Amino acid sequence: MGRDRLTYLVTLSRPRFWLYLAGPVVVGVAFGATTVSELFSPVAVLLAAYFLVPANVLLYGVNDVFDAEIDAVNPKKDDREARWKGDWFVFAVVTVSGVLGLALFAVTPTDAWPWLAGFFLLAVGYSTPPLRFKTTPFLDSLSNGLYVLPGIAAYVTVAGAQPPAAAVVGAWLWTMGMHTFSAIPDIEPDRAAGIQTTATVLGEARTFAYCGGVWLLSAIGFALVDVRLGALLLVYPVAVFFVYRSGIDVARAYWWYPALNTLVGTAMTLGALWRIVPLTEVLA
Repeated sequence: MGRDRLTYLVTLSRPRFWLYLAGPVVVGVAFGATTVSELFSPVAVLLAAYFLVPANVLLYGVNDVFDAEIDAVNPKKDDREARWKGDWFVFAVVTVSGVLGLALFAVTPTDAWPWLAGFFLLAVGYSTPPLRFKTTPFLDSLSNGLYVLPGIAAYVTVAGAQPPAAAVVGAWLWTMGMHTFSAIPDIEPDRAAGIQTTATVLGEARTFAYCGGVWLLSAIGFALVDVRLGALLLVYPVAVFFVYRSGIDVARAYWWYPALNTLVGTAMTLGALWRIVPLTEVLA
């Protein structure tokens, strides 16, 4: 029974998407640090650890609790994800994961608190009534800025200053595109369940256009910070255009994005690290 519960908890936490929360923390720390020691400061490691697993248990656990009825007809739950089983132990673990997150306020500077508070508010409010942002078209997309809030909090914690506003806007737009693209395979199940989302309102073709548009704006936002970042982020509008024009099943393409996001995040992180330790020194 213990092993079954652990397996279920891992599946519930969407391990394929763990880096969607932990990745921004790594990027935030890399850009906020000025020395190698700052990269591995205890608070930076703690933030990365929390947002790697416990935060995902909280986010997706809350989602699955309040989506149990909808997920009963969602084909994604047949193999890659888990349907909520109503297990008291699992519910307790999800709750404890949230409580653990509150401890982060004790180890981070007050300037990082609004970003952390925003994450917990949106992580819970996304799925939980009466807010339940996920069932309000366009607010469902907008509220997914929650994924970059841990990274902003990490940057503030390490750098002792707020990040450039253009970077925050660019990152937020990136999450909006990611969320709405991931909703395309759910259009028919959501419509069958009577759920309205940005994707169900726009329909498949216009949702592709919406994703391409916000990803293009995201690239522009990052270009205002550094033209190289903007060029890197152009991979997203190009990729979504390719998927649309190629006729590839979006339900299949959706599962490629964790790899794409990992590659882009790695490139951003390496660029930030080379500010601290120049590539010439690494290769010497």
